[in-house]
Amino acid sequence: MGKISRYIKGATIAGALAGVTLAAPAQAQDTIKVGVLHSLSGTMAISETTLKDTVLMLVDDLNKNGGLLGKKVEAVVVDPASNWPLFAEKARELIEKEKVQAVFGCWTSVSRKSVLPVFEELNSMLFYPVQYEGEESSRNVFYTGAAPNQQAIPAVEYLMGEEGGAAKRWVLLGTDYVYPRTTNKILRAFLHSKGVSDDDIMENYTPFGHSDWQTIVADVKKFASAGKKTAVVSTINGDANVPFYKELGNQGIKAEDIPVVAFSVGEEELAGLDTGPLVGHLAAWNYFMSVEGEANSAFIKKWHAFIKDPKRVTNDPMEATYIGFQMWVQAVKQAGTTDVDAVRQAMYGQTVPNLTGGVAVMNTNHHLSKPVLIGEIQDNGQFDTVWKTDGEVIGDAWSDFIPESAKLTADWTYPWVCGNCEKPKYGMMMQ
Repeated sequence: MGKISRYIKGATIAGALAGVTLAAPAQAQDTIKVGVLHSLSGTMAISETTLKDTVLMLVDDLNKNGGLLGKKVEAVVVDPASNWPLFAEKARELIEKEKVQAVFGCWTSVSRKSVLPVFEELNSMLFYPVQYEGEESSRNVFYTGAAPNQQAIPAVEYLMGEEGGAAKRWVLLGTDYVYPRTTNKILRAFLHSKGVSDDDIMENYTPFGHSDWQTIVADVKKFASAGKKTAVVSTINGDANVPFYKELGNQGIKAEDIPVVAFSVGEEELAGLDTGPLVGHLAAWNYFMSVEGEANSAFIKKWHAFIKDPKRVTNDPMEATYIGFQMWVQAVKQAGTTDVDAVRQAMYGQTVPNLTGGVAVMNTNHHLSKPVLIGEIQDNGQFDTVWKTDGEVIGDAWSDFIPESAKLTADWTYPWVCGNCEKPKYGMMMQ
């Protein structure tokens, strides 16, 4: 299958104002600047504010341990306010005006798509920490969240199996933008490959911030009443999840009757919800806060100390942010410079221990090798892991289930130097 030809083998303060530098004032030449590009207002603030705080924690920790290349690291935080065109404007501001050496940011794919031309034009580096739809590989983006083969496909396979309830009918609910529509295009093709007909697939999209779920949830119940076991696959993003889950409870949809598996709902989104009626519904991620282990316990302890709130949860995009940040630091040290071209080459093969065990590896298609976990919602807002892959799964930039992309290769090391080609394309070693 035209996947990457050569994987690197390895072990496998809410309220920050736009354009405000949070780090202590310092002479620019004495610091290394990194950009933080997350929505701190608008519909995505519920998810992204925590990632801003995560980067600040990592920067603070790095500086306490001596900084980087003998300099302090300075975080420059901007607020694109869940406004997709504003993401591009803020990205340009970070790169051209603030002179940041790397940017950690974006949640929705539409925000990433908005900033992509800016990063490619200015040859800067974005670390994108959220699961996404794949079908993309840029030399200027490192994708540290899950690709569809590391989340959506395994989740549906689980629900198809006896352990997951042997679902036969499928409801694909999503927010109306590129990530849900592309993910569901892949899932529909996957379901077809398993013999599921279109008559057994219901697909529905709603706008960001959608709040009236009564009719849609009633339609789901009606669709599920056809006599076949039905499961819901949710790619709903942002604060629309809160009324959606409340309506599930209002209409008495229990996990044993119609399980819902979500790809954008983690511990942060569940915080504040009455999760009692949601017990047993599922989420697929590469990390859960509840996973026991020394590394995870240390991360949670550090997070609680930094945020000064022992009740704050951790989640998968936080781990993806942590892994991306640590890999960037390691690559800068290895390269001995923050120059983007040099750091990019040093990124390939970087390893960082996952917080749930095993080792994350940065592959030459700019995607990580990571484990896949499926967890059930508990009444305390945490997830109980009910299934996990035996080892790490290499993230695919291009889906095997879409004919036009199955033949594509992404590999940014010589001689490929290409994110979407069928045959090697030659380029300069440092591009």
